[in-house]
Amino acid sequence: MTSTILVTGGTGTLGGHVVPLLLDEGHRVRVLSRHGRAVEGDAVDADDVEYVLADLLRPEGLGLAVEGADIVLHLAGGPRGDDEATRNLVEASTRAGVRHLVYVSVIGADRVPLGWFGAKLAAEQAVRTSGIPWSALRAAQFYDLILLMARKMTKLPVVPVPAGLRFQPVDARDVAARLAELTMAAPSGQAPDLAGPKVYGMGDLLRTYLEARGTRRLLVPVPMPGKAGRAYRAGENLSLDGTAMLGERTWEEFLAERLG
Repeated sequence: MTSTILVTGGTGTLGGHVVPLLLDEGHRVRVLSRHGRAVEGDAVDADDVEYVLADLLRPEGLGLAVEGADIVLHLAGGPRGDDEATRNLVEASTRAGVRHLVYVSVIGADRVPLGWFGAKLAAEQAVRTSGIPWSALRAAQFYDLILLMARKMTKLPVVPVPAGLRFQPVDARDVAARLAELTMAAPSGQAPDLAGPKVYGMGDLLRTYLEARGTRRLLVPVPMPGKAGRAYRAGENLSLDGTAMLGERTWEEFLAERLG
C-alpha cells in the first residue's frame, strides 16, 4: 500500500539515506525543512520528493506540512529543543489524523545525565503518550559524528582523551535501513536498540583515525569528572545486554571508505 510519508530532518545525514529507501518502495515522500535544500547523501531525483518549509519550533506552520500525511518519520534533532519540537509535531500530527509516528532517539537517553539525552527522553515520552500508534528506535552515535569529533580533536599536537569514555558507534546507513523497515511496517512501539558491531575506547577511535590519515599525535588520557563521567565509565551510553540489534559496517570499514 502506497503511503504519504512526512520526513523531518530529511535533508540531513540520516534522512539522505532513508528517503531513497522509502522512494524505492513506491511511497510518496514529503521532506520538512527549514531551508528548502535538497536531500544530502544518496542521490535523489528532486522531482520525486515534495519539500515543505516549516520550523518545528514554530507550531503555527506545521499544520500544512503534516496535512495529508499517513506516516510521520521524525529524524530532526539538534543540540537543544528536541523535546519542544517533538511536542509541536505530535500536536500537529494528532490534528492531521496521522496513523503512524516513528521516532529515532539515542541509546542511554534514560541513563546519561546530560541535557541533550534528557531532551531526547522527553521527546520519547511525547511520542509514547501522543495517542498515535508509534514506533521508536534508540540508536548509537553515528560514525559521521565520531569522524567529525576526531578531525576537531586531532588538530592539536597533544590530544586530551577522556579516560574511560567508550562508544559503540554505528553506520548511518544501517540505522536508515532499520528505520525504513519500521516506517513501512505496522506500529511496533519500542524497538530493540541499534548499535555498531564493536565497542571502542575514545583513544582507539582516535588512533585508528590517525592511522588512516597517516599522521601521528600524542594522546593523553584525562579524567572525565561529574555524573556524566561516571555514567560514561559505567557504559550507560552502550547497549551490552544482548538485546540490541547490531549494524554491519565497522568503524574501520567506514574510515576506509571516507579516507581511501
